[in-house]
Formats: sequence, structure tokens, C-alpha cells
Amino acid sequence: MMLKDEVNRARLMKFASAVFYAFCSFFIIVVNKSILTEHKFPSFMFLGIGQMTATIIILYVAKMNKAIHFQDFDKSIPGKIFPLPLLYVGNHVTGLGGTQKLSLPMFTVLRKFTILLTMLMESRILRKSFAPPLVCSVLAIVVGALVAASSDLSFNAEGYTFVLLNDVFTAASGVYTKKKLGMEGLGKYGVLFYNAFIIIIPTVLASAYTGDLEKALTFEGWMSVTFVFYFLLSCVMG
Repeated sequence: MMLKDEVNRARLMKFASAVFYAFCSFFIIVVNKSILTEHKFPSFMFLGIGQMTATIIILYVAKMNKAIHFQDFDKSIPGKIFPLPLLYVGNHVTGLGGTQKLSLPMFTVLRKFTILLTMLMESRILRKSFAPPLVCSVLAIVVGALVAASSDLSFNAEGYTFVLLNDVFTAASGVYTKKKLGMEGLGKYGVLFYNAFIIIIPTVLASAYTGDLEKALTFEGWMSVTFVFYFLLSCVMG
């Protein structure tokens, strides 16, 4: 009886985690859209830097309090984790750029291509096979996305480019993350932490070089409690 209760509790936790992830995945798009369009924040790159910073701080504090465990940094880490940091920053920047340029419905529609790309990459890189009914389901989703996208009267080439690149980066990041999780010592928390840790300084330097950082820091909205709340919420959810 106790074993059955433990199994049911584990299933409930998995279901609750999936629901929470689904909620965050959708709600963060709404929050990011509000930050970048309603509040007119000028830098989606700086918002990505904020999300990387939150990732580093939260995971480091959790590690120090022994809530989670992952390998301490050494010279083998960059080799173990490459090319995930590049995919990570590409995923962040293109995702936020697409959110800024496109309407939420169109952004959501074009993100459906991630499923097909993930399937293709898993079959090539991880040597996975998929049942024909699953393949047909994915193709149906993609065809539906194409039909929906064809009715977009406000075509935005830059926005489409951002979101389609985001699909590629998301799929590649997911596939390579699965591949790297098997490496001893890293684990899922190590992958997340060192992704952000390795790439945050180059991203800040790139933002400063392009003038993007200055625009973000001089933004007038930092005096708004609502904007700061949304910004911090985005960073933590990201």
C-alpha cells in the first residue's frame, strides 16, 4: 500500500511539474511581450542577460545550500559542454527578438516548427526512431502552422527570421542537452549553470560594443515599479 502511494505521489509530482512548465512557457511569452512592446524596453539582449544572471544566482545559491548538486568548475567543463553555450545564447536572443517583432499568435504558430526540427535532429544526432503515427501528428501540426502563417497580413521579415532561427536553436539546444546529460558530474543543473556562466561575459561585451547596453541602462522605465516587477519575473521564469 505504501509503495502504491509513493508511485501515485511521484506521478502527481511529474504531472504538476509538466503543468507548471507549460504555464511558465506560455506566461513568459506574455510577460516578455509586455516588457518589449507595451513598456517599450529597447533591448531584448539585455533582458536575455538578466535571465542568464538569474540562472547563475539561483543555481549557485541552491548549490551552496546543498539543495542541488553539480560539478565544480574546472578546465574540462568548456570542452564537456560545448557547443551548448552558443546554442543557449542564440536561443535567448532570437526568442526575445521574435517576441518583440511579432504578434503573440503568430509567434506561437511559428514556434510549432521546433517540434519537427527536434524530431529530425534527434533522428540524426541521437539515432532515435519515431513511430509513423507520431510522425503524422507532427506533420499535421506543421501543416496547420503553415496554413495559419499564410493568413498573416502584417508580414515581418525580421520577426520571421528571428523566430525561425529560434526554432533551430531551441531544437539543437534540446537535443545536445540530452546528449550532454549523460556526462559524469554535469547533470541537468550543471548544464544550465555552465551554459549561462560561460556565455554571459561575451554577451555583455557584445551588448556594450553595439550600444545596446547603454540604451538598456538609460531606459526611463526603471523608475516604474510595474516594469521592474515584470523584468524580474521574466528573469526568474527564464
